Amino acid sequence: PGKAFGMDVYRDDKVVVATSGRRNCVVDLKQKKVVLERESSLKYQSRCVAFLGDGSGFALGSIEGRVAVEFLEELGIPTDRKKYAFKCHRLHDTVYPVNAIAFHPRFGTFCTGGCDGTVVTWDGRNKKKLTTLPKFTTSVAALAFNHDGSELAVASSYTFEEGERDHPQDEIYVRKMLDSECQPKGQ
Repeated sequence: PGKAFGMDVYRDDKVVVATSGRRNCVVDLKQKKVVLERESSLKYQSRCVAFLGDGSGFALGSIEGRVAVEFLEELGIPTDRKKYAFKCHRLHDTVYPVNAIAFHPRFGTFCTGGCDGTVVTWDGRNKKKLTTLPKFTTSVAALAFNHDGSELAVASSYTFEEGERDHPQDEIYVRKMLDSECQPKGQ
């Protein structure tokens, strides 16, 4: 299918891979084969991918500062939701790539990290922005919640989006997350 740019695993049975050529593949680990390959709904190359907390779909982040949420109906996974995409990690006319997506283990909301140095929490079900964390010194390259979502690890690392240049030192931060920063709207 092409070069892999992002990958995530759901439990012990499937892997989603965002590849070159705007292709997304789902691999069934029990059958040891690709069970779904389709074109991304995003117009530009994906940088990261993460399964939704219930495994019914995945979120893709791209170089165009967008996130798409897609579902896996083709695999017989029922859902009452439709795929959608939204703009994020933008400042005025400047668009920043989305480098990382991490789903909250209790609430099903998610964070995105971008080349603008910000982390934003989103309520995907209600399609709402929840919180923007204080800006980091350089790009957010990776994100991960701990087991209960009370902490978020953030890798702040220049990702060479502007080529070789002087840049801040790479850092890893662990931030306490309040429930109010991650809970879906209306809870």
